[in-house]
Amino acid sequence: MQFKDMTRLPILMYHNVSNDKNSNGLTIFTDNLEEQFRYLNDKGYTTYHFSELENRTVIDSKSVVITFDDVTENQLDYAVPLLEKYNLKATFFIPFAYIGNVDLWNSGKEKIMSIEQLKELDDRVELGLHSFAHKRYASLTEAEINTDFSRCFEIIEQSALKVYNALAYPYGNYPKKEPNKSIFTTVLQQNNVKAGLRIGNRINKFPFKNPYEIQRIDIKGEDNMLKFKLKLRFGKLKLF
Repeated sequence: MQFKDMTRLPILMYHNVSNDKNSNGLTIFTDNLEEQFRYLNDKGYTTYHFSELENRTVIDSKSVVITFDDVTENQLDYAVPLLEKYNLKATFFIPFAYIGNVDLWNSGKEKIMSIEQLKELDDRVELGLHSFAHKRYASLTEAEINTDFSRCFEIIEQSALKVYNALAYPYGNYPKKEPNKSIFTTVLQQNNVKAGLRIGNRINKFPFKNPYEIQRIDIKGEDNMLKFKLKLRFGKLKLF
């Protein structure tokens, strides 16, 4: 497919949501998130789940994918109601070792959803993979990565969770140099991973050129509405 036939597809990356208006970094204030979601709705954006993109070659010209990492309870409290209010879809990525616990790889202050809470999410939320132990893939051996996948799939099967095999790399990290890069790609294929998400902060073209290097745009708590609109349109901003 030629470049001119491909559609822009920004993929937005969120983490925590808070009712603290001074939120920044990986945490966004609820009012700011609502303003962003309202904008997407008002401007007629179509939101997609990764499972819906798998067998498509054409999407709407004004499309976006919304993602949330870590399945924290604050996302359940604040983001999920806003998705419903503005008729949007999103994919939530699960770090399986921490289900029902807290974000021990980070501050240890944010509660992670339980199995029951994950199963109660409605169809506007698609669940995806965020590894088992939230470790950097580039620091793991091939055997360790396979074990990480096995432990994820074991929980999925035991809990009867509906999870699509889209994978958000923890910290956006994955092996970028050969031969480890090719080995990692082979491991993803062997584990039936359909989409692998890095960060990159650029706008994707759809269909994806490389399904294992899909880029996401990091939406920060301190981003004002102008910056959000510019990120949605251009991705990485050198002027900020």
